[in-house]
Amino acid sequence: MTSTPPAPDRAVGFGILATGGIANGFVRDLAHVPGARAVAVGSRSLDRARVFAAEHGVAAAYGSYEQVLADPAVDVVYVATPHSAHEDNVLAALAAGKAVLCEKPLALTARQAARMVDEARRRGLFLAEAMWMRCNPMLLRVVDGVRAGWVGEVRQVRADLGLVARSDPDSRWHDPALGASSLLDVGIYPLTLATWLLGEPEQVHGAAVLDERGVDDTAGLVLSYASGAVATLSCSQQSWSDSAATIAGSAGRIEIAPRMHHPPSVTRVSGAMDAPQVETFSEPVIGKGLAHEAIEVVRCLRAGQLESPLLPLAGTLLVARLLDRAREVCGVRLPGDDLA
Repeated sequence: MTSTPPAPDRAVGFGILATGGIANGFVRDLAHVPGARAVAVGSRSLDRARVFAAEHGVAAAYGSYEQVLADPAVDVVYVATPHSAHEDNVLAALAAGKAVLCEKPLALTARQAARMVDEARRRGLFLAEAMWMRCNPMLLRVVDGVRAGWVGEVRQVRADLGLVARSDPDSRWHDPALGASSLLDVGIYPLTLATWLLGEPEQVHGAAVLDERGVDDTAGLVLSYASGAVATLSCSQQSWSDSAATIAGSAGRIEIAPRMHHPPSVTRVSGAMDAPQVETFSEPVIGKGLAHEAIEVVRCLRAGQLESPLLPLAGTLLVARLLDRAREVCGVRLPGDDLA
């Protein structure tokens, strides 16, 4: 079974698995994407699926994920379930012959992620992790600028992302069985920025503060590179941090305003240190920013591409491997862990 591009005379149909906050945000942004529409939503609760469908104008509401996967109107499945369910949901969608856009992290571990990627490639189906920051117009301009020499040779990347998660102990933020981890949920963004700019580090050092259930509420990482660059990254689901980022090099720096994974503006500082030239700019964003990953998925499906150059699977697997290393050095374990 291989992927067939959707007919050009109809919208690409998205099937939504789960009805939580990120699913609501994604479908609201999907309404801004030409040539795409949400055609089905599934939940473990049919009532929740019906409420979601009525709010967003989704044609079909189902009380199971399997029914979404069986719907012929669904071209691509958007997986918005808790992290711990991603592998099963993605593999089921691929087995049903559907393209897949899966929320980050793609999987709890690198081994799981590799199994999912291997299966998509074996079946000839599209797969991407919904790392929306990699489709953000502002960050794409930043990366292009760095590669064009805006800061010279990159020597430092500093990135932080923090929030105060809901306090419900049964929520996905605090339940290890659902993959709760500030590294997986929040730290993945600073880590993605570092790897986007610098690639794979030689060494990973880190520390984390664990709660009574072993969940890393706050963590910090230091990555060192053969080039001499260092990335200093921090994340938290218990603190309202500045959530900014800086890229510094031999010829200047770039300051990414909070929140660093979807910034409202970016400042470039260059010239002489005693007389710096400062330029602040921004790029328009569609919806809340999630629309851009949907636009990229639609473009790929129309073109018959099985991987996105903006959401490369090699980049997803690299970050998954580094998250494994980060959890190891920080002493973070999850139920059923398959860390080496």
